[in-house]
Parts: sequence; C-alpha cells; structure tokens
Amino acid sequence: MRTDELDYHLPEDLIATDPPADRDGGRLMVLGRRTGERAHHAVRDLPALLPASGVVVLNDTRVIRARLRGKKPSGGQVEFLLVRALDPAATRWCAMARASKGLRDGTTAHIDDQLAVRVLGRDDEGLFVVELLTDDPWAAMERCGEIPLPPYMRRRPEAADAERYQTVFAARPGAVAAPTAGLHLTEAMLEALQRKGLRIAQVTLHVGPGTFLPVTVDDLDVHPMHAEWYEVPNETAALVRAAKAAHEPVIAVGTTVVRALESWSLTGPSHGETRLLIQPGYEFRVVDALLTNLHLPRSTLLALVMAFGGVEAVRAAYNEAAR
Repeated sequence: MRTDELDYHLPEDLIATDPPADRDGGRLMVLGRRTGERAHHAVRDLPALLPASGVVVLNDTRVIRARLRGKKPSGGQVEFLLVRALDPAATRWCAMARASKGLRDGTTAHIDDQLAVRVLGRDDEGLFVVELLTDDPWAAMERCGEIPLPPYMRRRPEAADAERYQTVFAARPGAVAAPTAGLHLTEAMLEALQRKGLRIAQVTLHVGPGTFLPVTVDDLDVHPMHAEWYEVPNETAALVRAAKAAHEPVIAVGTTVVRALESWSLTGPSHGETRLLIQPGYEFRVVDALLTNLHLPRSTLLALVMAFGGVEAVRAAYNEAAR
C-alpha cells in the first residue's frame, strides 16, 4: 500500500482532547463490511446492534505510569517513556528518552529521592535500555510516573485520566497507551452483551509507542513495526475455535485485539512478540467484526481498518464522520 492512500483531511478541532461525560456517550457509525452501507448510532446502542451469539474479545492490558521526568547530574532535564520490561522484576526496560543534551551510557538521572534511572545502552531498534534503581519499580512508577496520554491530545495528564484512560476491564499492567476502543465500554454494557447470549473473552496486547508513530516511508511494506507482547489464553482460544466451527462471529474490540488474534492464528504460539503489519490485501483468519475508534492519517491503524472494511468504503466513512 502506498502511504499517500492513508491521507485524509483532519481539522484540528475534530480531535477530542477530553472524554465524553459517560463512557458509552460517544457516537457510533456502523459500516457494512460487505455492503459499504453506513448508519449512525450511539455507542450505547451496541448491544442491540450485535447478533445474539458469538464471542466479543477484549484487550485486558492496563496502562502503566510510564512517563518519568527527572534531572541528570548536570541539572539538565530528562524524560523517559518506558516501553517494554526486559525482566520479570521490571528493573530493566526498553525506553524512549528526551534530554536537554544527549544521553550517554552510564548516565544516571534522578526522578525523585527514591527512584533513579541509569542508561545502559541501546537495543537493536534504537531504543534505550535503562535500569530502574529502586526497591520496588512498580510502586515507584505509581508514585512519580505519569499516564502517557497520546501526543495528539496536546495536554498533560490530569487526575481524572488515571481512571478514564483505563478500560473498566484493565487487569494486566504493561501498556504505554490504552486500547482506546475499549474505553467506550461499561460494565453494564458488558453484562447486557452477555445477557443477549454473547460470550466475553480476553486477550492481552501491551500497546507500545509505535502505535502513535506516523508512517514516513512511501511504501507501507518497509515501515518498521515495533514489537508488542501479546497473549491469547487457552480459554479464549477455545471460545474462538468453537465460534468459528459454529459459524458465529468473532467480534474484536479494537485493533490491538485484531493483531493479537491474527498473530496467534498465523504463528501458533499463545504468547510472544508481534510485529504484524496488517494492510489491504491481508486475509483475515479470525476476526469477523471490529469496534474501533477513528484513526490518524498515515497510521498503521488506519491501514488495518482499510484492510478490514475496504479502502474506499473506509475513506468514505471517514469523510462522512468529519461532515
């Protein structure tokens, strides 16, 4: 796919910087995957729109307070964005970093009087490898880290974001961004889906910062995808297989669920790292329906949605949404 096919006009004032008053208070466009037909609803209509059988799959990752701001020994400002833990104790991480001057190997930055970050080197993707110098890394992040809001929101996190920038089913810490489609769902809605006859299942995909990176190459084939860790539990795998055998739909809540399920179907293992780039021409093996937010121009997320719903149909839907 050529990257310019992922362009569309997005006025700045159409980008929400705060959530709606109610999680399920957003607007919802329904796009027929085979017909291209469009209909306008509200998110809270979702239980009435879905069939009475099938599996709804959620991403239960939890956003961590991954942004750490501190000072180098010279007094210069430094900011780390923790991306991926490299050991079970969460003491060593891959991280992105910004500093008043370059960061050398061995530099130790102090975040507060109980947490320091030491730069160890770089990994194969060019990310920093850092060590958290503290007795309890998770407690230290909770104490002095920030929730890393998406850059397009153009504001610092507020107290309310600690709750609203997590899904109601977030359970496994490790993401640096929320699986945003899931932010619209409430516990009451999930109960309504189950009463209707749908089964609820979970996967985990720890969303990395690569989800925000714009595509800068002309050909999407050569865009470098950062690795993201995922797991498809045995219970979820069994529900998905049963649904496919019964010709019932597998409904993904978010592009991260799509990538987790499709990675699992392609490679076999129930967990690991994925760099799967889905673009038009991809043949979906698992997912039959998708609930997703609108995505930025020139993003791999938009390419995935166009692969699922059709390039022209999705482009027309985006233009209608803007209008």
